[in-house]
Amino acid sequence: MNRTDTDRWRTIDIVVASVIAVAFGVIFWAWGLVWSATETAFAFFPPAQTLIYGVWLVPAVLGGLVIRKPGAALYCETLAAIVSALLGSQWASIVIVQGLTQGIGAELAFAAFRYRSFRLPTALLAGAMTGLSAALFDFFYWNVATDLTSYRIPYALLTIVSATVIAGAGSWYLTRALAGTGVLDRFPAGRERAAI
Repeated sequence: MNRTDTDRWRTIDIVVASVIAVAFGVIFWAWGLVWSATETAFAFFPPAQTLIYGVWLVPAVLGGLVIRKPGAALYCETLAAIVSALLGSQWASIVIVQGLTQGIGAELAFAAFRYRSFRLPTALLAGAMTGLSAALFDFFYWNVATDLTSYRIPYALLTIVSATVIAGAGSWYLTRALAGTGVLDRFPAGRERAAI
């Protein structure tokens, strides 16, 4: 089987990627409420709130780890953002552009390994790259009027840390947990469960 055959999306790939994206679209919407509710808790150092940012980046890494095809990370993150916008995200439709940008980060990480490595280091890199793309979007869109050294740079660095831990490591462990239940048996992640 050549590489282009394995890159081709099956119907089950589309269905499972869509389920991941829709589920996280609902989580995104709810996480927006959590974000707003926790603003005062981080009033001592507002950039620290990005320590919970990584939840918004999970579908990019999780989709890439489960589907393992070009475009999976981008598809899952973007569709999740669309769902959250349709549910009435407090940030309106700009979250769609934001989701697209975030998905590109994880996609680049998986592409760097030619969609052949899905171990923990790759997941961590995908999380970090998703965090970097999220931080860059926020740097130039949401935080442009804030101070560079006291807000924007710490915000960006903590976003990358959050994404690496929550989206990167979290998605890798979630993939392993799902594989252990047998629900991913039609995917390489599920077939590898005996080896991990």
